[in-house]
Amino acid sequence: MPIDPQDTLLTVQAGLAQLSTLIVSYSFSAVGAVILLVVGYIIAGLGERSIFAGLGERSIFAGLGHIHGFDQTLRHFLSKIVRYAILVLVVIMVLGQFGVQTASIIAALGAIGLAIGLALQGTLQNIAAGIMLLALRPFRIGESVEVGSIAGSIEEIGLFATKLRTADGVYILAPNSTLWNQPVRNFSRNGVRRGDITLSIGSWNDIDRAQKTLLAIAAAERRIRRQPAPIAFVAALGDSTVSITLRYWTSSADFFATQADLTKRAKQEFDSEGISIPLPPPEAPEAPAPEARRQ
Repeated sequence: MPIDPQDTLLTVQAGLAQLSTLIVSYSFSAVGAVILLVVGYIIAGLGERSIFAGLGERSIFAGLGHIHGFDQTLRHFLSKIVRYAILVLVVIMVLGQFGVQTASIIAALGAIGLAIGLALQGTLQNIAAGIMLLALRPFRIGESVEVGSIAGSIEEIGLFATKLRTADGVYILAPNSTLWNQPVRNFSRNGVRRGDITLSIGSWNDIDRAQKTLLAIAAAERRIRRQPAPIAFVAALGDSTVSITLRYWTSSADFFATQADLTKRAKQEFDSEGISIPLPPPEAPEAPAPEARRQ
């Protein structure tokens, strides 16, 4: 059967018309999807920054600053949730632009989430532990803590892990379940800490004079709290030494600096007062070997 050129031309023209219609239609959908992605990304960033750093008077979330317990720790956690929730919503809207049924997507995401949850039970423990850490607040951002063998200053409490920085600048990423399942020692929560300085003096020195010297040093130190009052007492007795301890209270932020300065001042004052610190006994010479004795 011969092919009619006119029918072929009409078929090609109809196909091109449908193709151009599809191109125009999907072009608008693609442009709309790009716009949604850009706007959604910007809104997600603005939402994260507004919650994390915007509890000031000009922030749209300024009222959250008056809620008891809504501090930097909780703001950082909620800011991440808001950001990812907005991004997920934007992705679903973009897929809807191309005619994808969003209801089926949500159902599929739920099934995938259930399967991933069963496969990653340890990770879910970290999430549950992170929520409990945020709810009960055993530590907050900026506080110095010790949990088992982990010690440092809290920098960020995430959904899965917590970031810490040690006193010597080492970065630590600790799983939330590890921090939740062990006792927490928080050195910053109460705001004050007790410090002890113990020095050994010769037993021939005047003990009362040494105690008065330590108390005078504490009275001259402005970082030491007056209540509870500092005390000096005999901590231990040796064969030829007496250990005297100065006990005081200071703020958590000044603890290490105060301890170092007081130790230095105590040594200087003892020297000026003629209070001697005994030297360690000399080491006995080693006995010569039997071969050396025979020679």
